[in-house]
Amino acid sequence: MALEGQTRRRGSRDVSRQERRAAARLAAVQALYQMDVAKSGINDVLAEFESHWIGQEVEGDQYNKAENAFFRNVLEGVLAEQGEIDVLVDRSLQEGWPLRRVEAVLRAILRAGAYEMLSRKDVPARVVITEYTDIGGAFFEGDEVGMINGVLDSLGRRLRPDELMGTARGSR
Repeated sequence: MALEGQTRRRGSRDVSRQERRAAARLAAVQALYQMDVAKSGINDVLAEFESHWIGQEVEGDQYNKAENAFFRNVLEGVLAEQGEIDVLVDRSLQEGWPLRRVEAVLRAILRAGAYEMLSRKDVPARVVITEYTDIGGAFFEGDEVGMINGVLDSLGRRLRPDELMGTARGSR
């Protein structure tokens, strides 16, 4: 599925760093999903995404070039810190709905967002919340988008209180 604003047609302008990061986030979510559902290994997924998806035309959609180092960092970081990430996300989810019970795409989005919130202090918390909420909107139309926003907002308030102090809960 192509995310609005993350695909472009031939002959269009160069892609900004922000757009390359957004494309890297989308690719990381898709790769995490593939690894979770198909039980693919990281080396296979990295090779596939970097050679056949990122910056390529897929099913008539031209995917933006992604910041490959950022894509790799998010993917490898989620895998390296998955135990801690899953505990953090579980604490932010509604009681009785641990992360393992969440739908696979939603789980990939929450893990990637939680990784950035936890380990990528160079990325502002509000950017993390907005970017992954937008990715969620490409896959879901219902309450899931609000849940992504709420979980990442909760994580941000816990992990980066100075950045989010004074903002209304759930704001983007």
